[in-house]
Amino acid sequence: MVQKKSDIIPSVTDPKDSLTVNEIFFSIQGESTRAGQPCAFVRLAHCNLRCTYCDTEYAFHEGQDMSLENIRRQVDEYPTDLVEITGGEPLLQSAVFPLIKGFLDDGKIVLIETGGSIDVRPVDSRAILIYDIKCPDSGMVDKNLWENLSHLKPNDEVKFVMGSRRDYEWAKDQLDCWDLVSRHTVLFSSVWGQLDPRELAEWVLQDGLQVRLQVQLHKILWSNEVRGV
Repeated sequence: MVQKKSDIIPSVTDPKDSLTVNEIFFSIQGESTRAGQPCAFVRLAHCNLRCTYCDTEYAFHEGQDMSLENIRRQVDEYPTDLVEITGGEPLLQSAVFPLIKGFLDDGKIVLIETGGSIDVRPVDSRAILIYDIKCPDSGMVDKNLWENLSHLKPNDEVKFVMGSRRDYEWAKDQLDCWDLVSRHTVLFSSVWGQLDPRELAEWVLQDGLQVRLQVQLHKILWSNEVRGV
């Protein structure tokens, strides 16, 4: 059973040493190649994108300032070495970079869920990016920072969230254009409640794509409405 999210203890610090945090919680990883594993999540507030299907709009504005030390201390309470920093858009806040380094120096595996519109070069190379390329139905396709793709590492993962057949065809074009399958694990995901994942699976099988289908396991386990999972 998922633990209740940590009480977020606000702290007044230098902005370089603090982050605006929406929530910290312990749950089952619902996406990526580590789906099903226990994971500590740090959800940061604020986002520069407004995807049509966003399921974490509450993170746009809700949050409290926390010191990096306090964040690390709360994450250390959980019995896992797997940490995901997500949002919102976690790379918007500059203090995230020393937080990432601190977790890595502590021996943790660090996943960074980013929307693909912010320069990824400042991220510690030991971290693993879950890099979300925005499809047309998101309404944010023009925000994709394509030059980021040349900075991704082989163990970084590339994700496409699709709401329609149009998105699927567009994503297939990007696989070819950027030679993504040979360079990274590619994740295909359907917008919850909009595109049937079984239909997406059938398209992948028909076309023989070497991608990984993901189904947001946390929403299957706890529903789409529950926070902190």
